[in-house]
Amino acid sequence: MTISSEQLLQAVVAAAEDKKAQNIVALDLKNVSLVADYFVICHGNSDVQVQAITTEVRKQAEARGVRVRGIEGADSGRWVLVDIGDVVVHVFHRDEREYYSIERLWSDAKVVEFA
Repeated sequence: MTISSEQLLQAVVAAAEDKKAQNIVALDLKNVSLVADYFVICHGNSDVQVQAITTEVRKQAEARGVRVRGIEGADSGRWVLVDIGDVVVHVFHRDEREYYSIERLWSDAKVVEFA
């Protein structure tokens, strides 16, 4: 089964919302970078919540037949990167998100609005 990057983005955002991720931001990188079509950035208020968000994102991608290429940082639960190919998800602990503020690094990217 093949799904579009937009459908994958919607599934990832829904998975993060399901685990009560905070301040979910999706950036459209298609005209900015070759890294991915989209970045999803969100945070949890504890290491446990960061892990729960990460696990749900992985499960929802795999349930749609999409292979997760890699997960980095899961051991610490402070900043976890989930590489799902066209969509890369950054799940931060609240403190790390404020510190790294990667939204500013990608300020050329358009913010994706959700219904």
